Amino acid sequence: MSKGFLDKAYVKQDARELYDAWATSYDAEVGENGYATPGRCAAALHAIMPDPSLPLLDFGCGTGLSGLALKLAGFTTIDGLDLSQDMLKQAAAKDLYRTLSQIEAGDALTHTPGDYAAIAAIGVIGAGAAPISVFDTLMAGLATGGYLVFSFNDHALQDPDNEAKLHDYTDSKQARLLFQEHGPHLPGINLKSNVYVLEKL
Repeated sequence: MSKGFLDKAYVKQDARELYDAWATSYDAEVGENGYATPGRCAAALHAIMPDPSLPLLDFGCGTGLSGLALKLAGFTTIDGLDLSQDMLKQAAAKDLYRTLSQIEAGDALTHTPGDYAAIAAIGVIGAGAAPISVFDTLMAGLATGGYLVFSFNDHALQDPDNEAKLHDYTDSKQARLLFQEHGPHLPGINLKSNVYVLEKL
């Protein structure tokens, strides 16, 4: 199978530049490689979250493949955030989101904790994408009892700082790990991912 942008996606770089350039071919390329993580994340969150009608933030929503997976799983009120305006245009065309907004890299979230019952960060953190410092931003955006569903692909798992950040939160009782599973991410390039669901304490 062709890799196109995939062979460029897992190295440190200007993420906005990469995803702007990738926007029009992203869905086709990851689709032909069997992109499985959005569906896995959506199913894991749906199995845990009591009311799927509550608002959910899709952070790093990209072209909306994560939003589509969340919608298909039963979530009905989804807002999207991404740093790539070109990706957001693709997401808007899918008509899945209540709102779509652009965020600058490193910016804090502007909503009030509790506005969203859950935040999804599907395929967001890792080499070539967002740094692990974004994890603190996401947790700060949740109120007590809120859920964070996220993933680390095998490249992200090679950096011990990524799972160490997760353990910082669970070990200090700031969060409880409700779900963790290693499984398919992009089978076409033999890449897997861990899917996690955390509850903020």
